[in-house]
Amino acid sequence: MSSSLLPASPRVVVIGGGPAGLMAAEVLAAGGAQVELFDAMPSLGRKFLLAGVGGMNITHAEAKEAFIQRYASRAGEIGRLLADFDADALRAWIHALGIDTFVGSSGRVFPSDMKAAPLLRAWLRRLRESGVALHTRSRWLGWSESGELRFATADGERTVAADAVVLALGGGSWARLGSDGAWTALLEQRGVAVAPLQPSNCGFEVAGWSAILTDKFAGAPVKPVAVRVDGEAPRQGEFVVTAKGVEGSLIYALSAPIREQINRNGHAVIHLDLLPQRSREQVATALSKPRGSRSLAKHLASQLGIDGVRAGLLRELTDADTFKDMDRLAAAIKALPLTLMRARPLDEAISSAGGVPFDALDAQLMLRQLPGVFCAGEMLDWEAPTGGYLLTACFASGRAAGLGALRWLARR
Repeated sequence: MSSSLLPASPRVVVIGGGPAGLMAAEVLAAGGAQVELFDAMPSLGRKFLLAGVGGMNITHAEAKEAFIQRYASRAGEIGRLLADFDADALRAWIHALGIDTFVGSSGRVFPSDMKAAPLLRAWLRRLRESGVALHTRSRWLGWSESGELRFATADGERTVAADAVVLALGGGSWARLGSDGAWTALLEQRGVAVAPLQPSNCGFEVAGWSAILTDKFAGAPVKPVAVRVDGEAPRQGEFVVTAKGVEGSLIYALSAPIREQINRNGHAVIHLDLLPQRSREQVATALSKPRGSRSLAKHLASQLGIDGVRAGLLRELTDADTFKDMDRLAAAIKALPLTLMRARPLDEAISSAGGVPFDALDAQLMLRQLPGVFCAGEMLDWEAPTGGYLLTACFASGRAAGLGALRWLARR
């Protein structure tokens, strides 16, 4: 967007210093706007930095069609954003910051040094050089009666006038890093309907494990294992038994259908395949072999390798009669039912679902109720699994909101 299309030095305020907000600020500054970015935290990009602990998974090298399907019911909306800024474009943008990337064995894409901090430092330096004013410790309080933006700062309340606004305030997870969902009330006060924020990429609780299971196996990884949820294809991977339930990558990947089943029924039943590499017939054949004087526990371990936490789950989730019938036991090993009662609290979740519905926005991500106010990032009503999909959509939506604001300003 050429700055010549804009009125003289329009002032645009971006609220939120995560990837979506920073990307919107960059696009706006490149388009000729005078940009000020405000964030409530003492420094910018805090959730971005924490997400990079242990390896900054920035995006994924999966084929485009499969990539877009990771957004499930929001594949259409997010797909339109990714059409203009996909995983390849994001990698090229990172390379322009002087940061190389590589594709890991899983298809996940990482900066060459695996760290988020160098990328963020280079980005913030470029933003400052482009004229973006960055303000921290500035919590957004909504609008004044005259329509100005209100901020709580260390020096007291401040009001700021703006020709356009981009909101990139995050979802409701990890409140200590700034994503506390407090913005929902501020938008609802202005007539914007917001879908309730719910945990995504989260753990779940059971009605209660036995003391035997938790004493021995809380914190233990279960692998290899496959999990099936009604309406979804089985997925293989690993999860962790916790003191109150289950968590880990395989559970996170299925958190949306599990959560929605709980919302509908008050609970969700998932089925664990403790031996995904063997068929039910193979399991039954192994169990039917003579065990002589060996205990059934030793028979399970020697014939099928089921011991430790997998044996504990099998005991926990079946009755005594099942262990007397090898056909029933084989069926349980291949489809062990586990009832989940509730998601862990939103603030513990990696991300959140819910937020500003896409039907409350126009094609430029501007709120229909509030002309000149654009939304981006995790505060929109979408969700995705971990693996780089969350960050990619945040970057793409921030770019789309910034471009949308420039186009709106050019038409005024």
